[in-house]
Amino acid sequence: MRGKRCAAAASEAGSRAMISLALATLFAAAVQATPAPSPADPIDADWRAIPDDELLVITLGNGKRVVVRLAAALAPQHVANIRTLAKTRWWDGASVYRVQENWVAQWGDATEKKPLPAGVTDRPAAEFDIPAFAPAVRMTRADPYSTASGITAEGWPVATDGKAAWLTHCYGMVGVARDALPSTGSGAELFTPIGQSARRLDRNYTVVGRIVEGMQYFSGLPRSDAPLGVYATEGERLPIVTVRLASDMPATERPHYQYRAADNPRFAAAVRRRENPEAPTVSLGGAAVCDVLPAVRKAP
Repeated sequence: MRGKRCAAAASEAGSRAMISLALATLFAAAVQATPAPSPADPIDADWRAIPDDELLVITLGNGKRVVVRLAAALAPQHVANIRTLAKTRWWDGASVYRVQENWVAQWGDATEKKPLPAGVTDRPAAEFDIPAFAPAVRMTRADPYSTASGITAEGWPVATDGKAAWLTHCYGMVGVARDALPSTGSGAELFTPIGQSARRLDRNYTVVGRIVEGMQYFSGLPRSDAPLGVYATEGERLPIVTVRLASDMPATERPHYQYRAADNPRFAAAVRRRENPEAPTVSLGGAAVCDVLPAVRKAP
């Protein structure tokens, strides 16, 4: 009996050892299977909060929501107008009234007869240019529209001809519609490119922001066959229910977003990877600034 007990104990010990070895092997395999972080991956510190007063929340008549991040530091006069328009609820009852294939979606007062509220400057100084070309990351190559371009620390796409600097009309950026010069646009009528980047608009219109949520609700709208893509009938227009600054919304209803900052080696590595993708993709040694817009996410 004693010998049998010893044999059973030895067998049980051997089984435990085999199980431990199997678990250790599985753990080692799992560790090896976990990919190492890429030098281009953001870390927590790379995500920075967008202030509530720089978020413009548009509620559409179909129940969808579009959120615009405002470039307050780069187009201060037009953004001041936009904030006043939102605070006075001027856009409530307006509409998306123009959708032109591979060009823009435009919204505001389709009748162009609604008076602007007090505090809105009808013709602010032109803000087609920005004070300086100061990207955190530069693109390797020039493009047909500028001699250099890049992304600022705050995530804005900028370009220069060596003399002036400006924000670029990438997909999803928001510009101020206007009449012929000397009009600069008040900010009451806004547009966003919905197809390829509209870079030929650079320096001809003020850029005031970027859509960070709901872009598909503009780019997916039916195109108009009428001249310039303006809807021919009121029934074709998409109503706008409300437009609010997030800072004016109840705290429990405010959306919160973070942008990926560009002033770090990880974002620079992400840009270089986009410019020089790994095989089997053929690398062209460059990319357009509109191809590397930093990610924006809802705050965790």
